[in-house]
Amino acid sequence: MKMIAKLKDFLFKVLICLLVLAIPAMLCVYAVQARQYTILTKEVRELEKKQEKLIEENKKLVSDIAVLSSADRIEKIAVEELGMHKAETEDIVRVEMTGEKK
Repeated sequence: MKMIAKLKDFLFKVLICLLVLAIPAMLCVYAVQARQYTILTKEVRELEKKQEKLIEENKKLVSDIAVLSSADRIEKIAVEELGMHKAETEDIVRVEMTGEKK
């Protein structure tokens, strides 16, 4: 009987020791997780700011494309800088190809 009582007493002491060690270990794990959460939150904020900046830059580029590719602008450059003009009906030559390809 004494052996069983001693064994129970020993197991109880081991359980108490494990609980005493588990509490600081859990606190350390919590601290590490809190730090990781803080780091990830900061990274998310930075990425959101970068995303907003890229969206604004993309909007500006789309606007620039619309302005630069307008038909009036292209025609103005063709006439003023390249000396081109709109083709008249008599300037248009129609070429028809008949026959088989070799």
